[in-house]
Amino acid sequence: MYLIELYKSVQGESSFAGLPCIFVRLAGCNLRCSWCDSEYTFTGGKPFTEDEIVAQIEALAPCRLVEFTGGEPMLQARELLPLMERLLAQGFTLMIETSGERPLAEVPKAVHKIVDVKCPGAGSAANSFRMENLDALTPNDEVKFVISDRADYEFTREFIRAHSLELKAGQILLSPAFQKIPSPQRTADNMALDPRKLVEWMLEDGLPARLSLQIHKFIWEPQKKGV
Repeated sequence: MYLIELYKSVQGESSFAGLPCIFVRLAGCNLRCSWCDSEYTFTGGKPFTEDEIVAQIEALAPCRLVEFTGGEPMLQARELLPLMERLLAQGFTLMIETSGERPLAEVPKAVHKIVDVKCPGAGSAANSFRMENLDALTPNDEVKFVISDRADYEFTREFIRAHSLELKAGQILLSPAFQKIPSPQRTADNMALDPRKLVEWMLEDGLPARLSLQIHKFIWEPQKKGV
């Protein structure tokens, strides 16, 4: 498998936010979201065997929460899925952050999937969600929308309602997009959409969703990597 980095930090998003977590960031992505904050994953990476990855994860004990992210980790599904089965058998709690553009039916049910649905503001990546992945969702899973503006919000609202999404996934996450080039300041001024405005819309419409802030961008400088 080709990895960009493997490190321990705190989970910055999802219902696991704030928990110590081991991040396994895989190389490669086939989408180009306009607000992407991990373009350094698009190419490169170093090859590691399954045994080498497991050894690195075990060295970061006692942490038992592991997230596979990218890039798009499902581009390496052939190698990733057996690794997930092995870590689950060893008692790890696993997460995967994925765009939703790759098939997810073969991901082990015990893995917590954080699945993006790309809004219009994602640019060329918009409308890339694979609709069959709705059938692969379980109550363990979370669906995330990155919101840049009112148009993104209205797309999200209609998608949730049209597919009764709250009945398919355990959580629905609405995350305000960050500026492409944020300042070093650890404030909401770096967001493309004021989270207060997003909360007002959510409350007005009674959406069955959770506000999700990338808390690692408030703990550390927004552009800092490996945290």
